[in-house]
Amino acid sequence: MAAAENLSFKVIQKSSKMKSKNIRKFARVVLIILSCLVIMFSLASLVYDIPRWYLKILDFPRLQLLTVGIFLFLSFLLITKEWKFSSIALVSGLLASIFIQFEIISPYLLKDTVVKTVKASEVTNKNSVDILIANVLIKNRKTQTLKEIITTKEPDIILLMEVDSWWVDNFSYLKKTHPYTIEYPLDNAYGMALYSKLPISNHQIKFLNHSKVPSFFTKVTLASGKEFKFVGVHPVAPFPSDKYPENIGEQGKDQQKEVELLRVGDIASKYTLPTIIAGDFNDVAWSNTSRLFGKDGNLKDVRIGRGLYNTFNAESLIMRWPLDHFFVTEDITVQDFNTLSKIGSDHFPLYAKFVIE
Repeated sequence: MAAAENLSFKVIQKSSKMKSKNIRKFARVVLIILSCLVIMFSLASLVYDIPRWYLKILDFPRLQLLTVGIFLFLSFLLITKEWKFSSIALVSGLLASIFIQFEIISPYLLKDTVVKTVKASEVTNKNSVDILIANVLIKNRKTQTLKEIITTKEPDIILLMEVDSWWVDNFSYLKKTHPYTIEYPLDNAYGMALYSKLPISNHQIKFLNHSKVPSFFTKVTLASGKEFKFVGVHPVAPFPSDKYPENIGEQGKDQQKEVELLRVGDIASKYTLPTIIAGDFNDVAWSNTSRLFGKDGNLKDVRIGRGLYNTFNAESLIMRWPLDHFFVTEDITVQDFNTLSKIGSDHFPLYAKFVIE
């Protein structure tokens, strides 16, 4: 009887070991597959000179790839018993991927700010301007939260994107407090509206890449009499989208040429006044296009040294990245910069208070 029980115990023990070994083997295979994908995506994301949307889109989830890469690296260390050449090569690839992703996003987290911060005590209202930008999402019909934010913040300038006639009608009340306006509602998700307490002049609506995608250019006068240039942009995403293709032509069904931001940078480089460029760039701050845009226009990214401040996707806790931006010239400093509450859109509003030196 005892022998039978002992034999049964050995069979169960052997079966348990086999099961544990199979689980470990399966986990290893999964880790290898995921690791190869992270390595491949990380290396491919470095390719900028080939205009393909599936390469461009790899610029977006760098924080996510960094996080997954670190998890896979630590997991592989835990389950690996024998270090063969293939294991060493895979771990080396993961370390390279982690370095690539960290190197690109680290300036936003660890570097010194490139746009200086000033204390509230050093700011006078005459030389400051606070700006609220919000992609409202054209199909969104929730306005209450955004109206409450505007009432609380009382921004000098408000830039709304993805507005159609319905949105313009619902925010026409702003003209009482913000009498200087530029409105260009569209049904294709690229309409914009600007409302300002401060006088604006020489304003232009330009179409830099598509006949139905406007950009706003204007000069703003502060209470002190100082002037600065403000540019509001919302270029088409540089990858295929079937969201509203019928109104932006056949190019809406294929990759968008990333020329609008670069043209804005070229225009801004010729300005002699301090300049603020804001909007939903449909691009992350660390992309090659955004870097060239900033460099060519002598513009600095407010985010660097302050954090990522992800504004999209407000409907996801994981897949988020910074798509809405403020870029400014050398003679502008920042008192406040932050994302705001959800407004029913897939974007969070972005708020900043600037001081014009």
